[in-house]
Amino acid sequence: MREKTRTTRPAQQSGIKDVRPIPPVLIDKMIGDEGFKAIDRTWSAFRARSNGGISPAALGLALFDWSIHLASAPGKQMELAIKANQKAARLLSYAMTASIDPETPACVEPLPGDRRFIGEEWKRQPFKLWAQAFLLHQQWWHNSTHSVPGVTPHHEDMVSFGARQFLDMLSPANNPFTNPEVLDKTIKTGGMNFVHGLQNWAEDVSRIATGQMPVGTENYIVGKDVAVTPGKVVYRNDLIELIQYAPATDAVVAEPVLIVPAWIMKYYILDLSPQNSLIRYLVGKGHTVFCISWRNPTAEDRELSMDDYRRQGIMAALDAINAIIPDQKIHATGYCLGGTLLAIAAASMACRRDERLASLTLLGAQTDFTEPGELALFIDHSQMHFLESMMWNRGYLSADQMAGAFQLLRSNDLIWSRLIREYLMGERTEMIDLMAWNADSTRMPYRMHTEYLQRLYLDNELAAGRFMVDGRPAALQNIHIPIFVVGTERDHVAPWRSVYKIHYLSDADITFVLASGGHNAGIVSEPGRPRRHYRIAVKRAADFCRSADEWAEYAEAKQGSWWEEWVDWLTANSTTERVSPPAAPGAAEKGYKPIEDAPGTYVLQR
Repeated sequence: MREKTRTTRPAQQSGIKDVRPIPPVLIDKMIGDEGFKAIDRTWSAFRARSNGGISPAALGLALFDWSIHLASAPGKQMELAIKANQKAARLLSYAMTASIDPETPACVEPLPGDRRFIGEEWKRQPFKLWAQAFLLHQQWWHNSTHSVPGVTPHHEDMVSFGARQFLDMLSPANNPFTNPEVLDKTIKTGGMNFVHGLQNWAEDVSRIATGQMPVGTENYIVGKDVAVTPGKVVYRNDLIELIQYAPATDAVVAEPVLIVPAWIMKYYILDLSPQNSLIRYLVGKGHTVFCISWRNPTAEDRELSMDDYRRQGIMAALDAINAIIPDQKIHATGYCLGGTLLAIAAASMACRRDERLASLTLLGAQTDFTEPGELALFIDHSQMHFLESMMWNRGYLSADQMAGAFQLLRSNDLIWSRLIREYLMGERTEMIDLMAWNADSTRMPYRMHTEYLQRLYLDNELAAGRFMVDGRPAALQNIHIPIFVVGTERDHVAPWRSVYKIHYLSDADITFVLASGGHNAGIVSEPGRPRRHYRIAVKRAADFCRSADEWAEYAEAKQGSWWEEWVDWLTANSTTERVSPPAAPGAAEKGYKPIEDAPGTYVLQR
């Protein structure tokens, strides 16, 4: 019998959809490389929210590198064992002597800048003994995380930093039961310090949750209490407002001053209260001052690049000043990241024979990033991927992410001491103008910040002569105008030895000042402020170049404010003739006319 042939109905007829897999080649065409990258970035951005933006891979690699090399270094292990025994013997000897004579000198002193144990209360026992034990333990861990043979220097720095952060958490100063200052306060107030501390904590949490500024900032309103130097916004584009300040003298220096602040901060760091405003000081000394106020970017500005900041910021400001004050060169001044970009712009202008600049001043600004300090702990290729993913997801780097990194660099001053004072002691720190400014934070566009970290921090293109502007290298060797550079002794953002490296990159006459203070307080250093000092030396084009440490020994030490030195330098590099304050002839016809009063609109954006 003939077998009946089975027929198969098409899937469409049977009601079953065709579920054949899509060929991989077709998937690749449909999604593309960017689609796969987007998946990775989205996943990294999601993970970053749970770990504070720190790459676990970067930390894990550093810990593995250190631990495996330490495990295979018997000599280092023997050294650490001997040091541990020596420190234990020192502590035991001190404890026995101090039990007989409470005035026994300490066996170890805190590191410079560590003020946790300087109070009189810490001289009592057993608190002094606990402090000594902690400091010796801290020394041992420093030895443990340094000079381990074979460890990558970057990983060594990361492990040392992590160990220091962990130890700081365990400090006896952070425990209310081992901190004599907290215990004395508790006895004195009957425990009300903890009640007040809880109230302070609740208020801080509430303000953070509702997006309010910290307590006390309401006393420093922009345009009313700070940023009050009279002036007008004379130019505005999508990125900047250019403020021209009103003259305070009958005659002014012919060459105006342009100030380029960093867009990571609000410009009025240089125009705080009237008594410590650098801008007001310059105006009072007979200078015509212009200052850029950057717009606070949003997610819509994610594609703003470094070159956009150069063109729409610095170059647009120079064009406006040339229209308002024609036929005069300009003293250009850049602070922090604004100084780095200004150096790039000046190098590009020199390459094109653009001779509009009379001088260049860099305040806490790096041009060589081979030794950028502890901030480099948060910048390697793994961490860069994490940061880039967060910025790609949001379109910008938020203020809280930047603030967290800066606070970790100075955790004793910015985190633990504040927690002790405000939450354990129950005392509010009095807000000052600089602290209020610091709380008035900004954002960083995705593309610009990615380029900045990659091209400068990781690839160091500027120092290597590979930073291209309009197809040409922005070589600092082409800058031949006088340069004034300021570094600060305790700068954790732009360490002064890193700032000093411009000596190796330019043959121009360089006046270098090393001022007391940190990245911000060292720059905001008005005349008459107590306990201020600086060192200064000039390197002419024909002079040989000293190392940073040789310079520190050679430079002349002076008391007071470097502001006075800078004004004298500006005067020396200006024409001797004094002119009437500029009336901006023809500027209105060119579109540069007063728009509104200073401080303008952009500085108020949050």
